[in-house]
Amino acid sequence: MTFAPQSSQSWMSKMGPGLITGAADDDPSGIATYSQAGAQFGFGLLWTILLTYPLMVSIQIVSARIGRVTGHGLATNIRRHYPAWLLYATVSLLLVANTINIAADVSAMGDAVTLLIGGPTHLYTIAFGVLSLVLQVFVPYHSYVRVLKWLTLALFAYVGVVFAVRISWLDVLRNTLWPHLVFSAGYVTTLVAVFGTTISPYLFFWQASEEVEDLRATPGAMPLVNMPRQAPENFRRIKLDTMVGMGFSNLIAFFIVLTTAVTLHAQGVTDIQTSAQAATALRPIAGEFAFILFGLGIIGTGMLAIPVLAGSAAYAIAGTFGWRNSLELQPGQAKGFYSVIAVATLLGVAIGFLPVDPIKALFWSAVINGVISVPIMVVMLLMAADSKVMGSFVISARLRRAGWATAVVMAIAVVAMFATMA
Repeated sequence: MTFAPQSSQSWMSKMGPGLITGAADDDPSGIATYSQAGAQFGFGLLWTILLTYPLMVSIQIVSARIGRVTGHGLATNIRRHYPAWLLYATVSLLLVANTINIAADVSAMGDAVTLLIGGPTHLYTIAFGVLSLVLQVFVPYHSYVRVLKWLTLALFAYVGVVFAVRISWLDVLRNTLWPHLVFSAGYVTTLVAVFGTTISPYLFFWQASEEVEDLRATPGAMPLVNMPRQAPENFRRIKLDTMVGMGFSNLIAFFIVLTTAVTLHAQGVTDIQTSAQAATALRPIAGEFAFILFGLGIIGTGMLAIPVLAGSAAYAIAGTFGWRNSLELQPGQAKGFYSVIAVATLLGVAIGFLPVDPIKALFWSAVINGVISVPIMVVMLLMAADSKVMGSFVISARLRRAGWATAVVMAIAVVAMFATMA
């Protein structure tokens, strides 16, 4: 069998790792962050959504290229080329942050179902965790990825909400294109949270690993270091996939901030701590339609985000210890890999039953993500510019500059985060 040219495939078939990665970025905890941004500051933080788009695109393209060129995920490449302590520290923090995020997401999904139809929240939480785990373990990658693609449509619920409310588009345009900075602790903290929820380490690990999965699932495809002639089509696909995926992610984030700004902020509701609370607050202001759409969006994005969170942790751990890792393999063929998925998912569900403040948990998750994203990006950029890793496919000077700009912005965000904690 031979490698099928990408140009002969449909537009949707070219979408995959980038689209799913971008959509998973708008998980229930991210929805809570964007809702808080809109409720507390109105249109004042819309400009951040525009700014983060090129940053997200550049760094996700770097991670995708590393996966496709080398045929290995980020953890495996770090293990091969960098000190063991860096790998262990990074992956350990990633596992902690992802598990906390899973806990927040499944709890938010359970809350959303209770809001929509009533019933026991904890039972729904367990059901979502188990369903996600079963799908990841027992559905092969080539089939499961199609399910994930369709789940991205759930995010359009937040576009639909906008049409249920009145908006001054001139004010929206002005605030999007012209930042209005407020040097207060609350503003800086929310600003950092927006950056932290859009540029997260688990997205780097997931997209690189899914490029490897796509490579394995495509007849005749090989790592580009071994098959250079496949590079042009794959690089075009990666660029299109990532630009669309990150654009989709930021578009939805924009609409969430916009919706909560013109409804909650306008009515003086400025303290939103969870995505379910945002949906509840919308009900008397924007109506039943907006409330239902917002609630359904929480459930759909959670089902999309949980496998990305658990899967990225599993890819990282498996790459660290050299285990077999692929969603295409049967559970018995990759016991360690699937065990990590199971432990991360079930532990996340269990945390939802503990007397832990979910807001504090999310905050510390954001802290961990913010801290480890900077060294991971630095390592990624060094790898992507190293011919020993990438062969003749080292990234261009333009992509290098964009990637380093992203790392610098995130480093500033981390410093600002710790400054607000003082």
